[in-house]
Amino acid sequence: MRSLFIALLTVLPAVALAGPMGVQVVDVWSRAMPAGGTGVVYLTVTDQAAPDTLTGAASPVAASAELHETIDDNGVMKMRPVASLPVGPGKPIKLAPGGYHIMLVGLKQALVAGTSFPVTLTFAKAGKITATAMVQAAGATMPGMDHGGASSMGNMDGGSMGNMNMHDMSMGGSGSK
Repeated sequence: MRSLFIALLTVLPAVALAGPMGVQVVDVWSRAMPAGGTGVVYLTVTDQAAPDTLTGAASPVAASAELHETIDDNGVMKMRPVASLPVGPGKPIKLAPGGYHIMLVGLKQALVAGTSFPVTLTFAKAGKITATAMVQAAGATMPGMDHGGASSMGNMDGGSMGNMNMHDMSMGGSGSK
């Protein structure tokens, strides 16, 4: 019996390492928003194994979560959904203000600065990975920052945007670059 236990201990670490297939999700954060509104999640995905693809997201704090990107279309800032985002060794995905991001549509609860919530990312090969998003101030441009106004696209993804809100922006069609 003891030899079986020791054999299991030597196998278990290899199984645990194979589980996430080298995909890591770090620097997960969001901005404060009232319930019923549209929130946003930013993060960085790295992959140390075979190439993979981020295909979707979900969170219990929202009715739905969508992969989006912010683009400059002849001087007009637009957001549009994207079907997926590739990730591979040496090619991390950075979801950040002014670029790719996760839109949280139909917030079921307020996102309050200083709190956190789970977000589950779905990958083609690695499957589902759940991370914790830390909520920053409404105008934050990165974790720990507290800016109230818009600055060079830093707030174009659903957060505080000076005198604008996301519904004032032109929304492009679906598809990816």
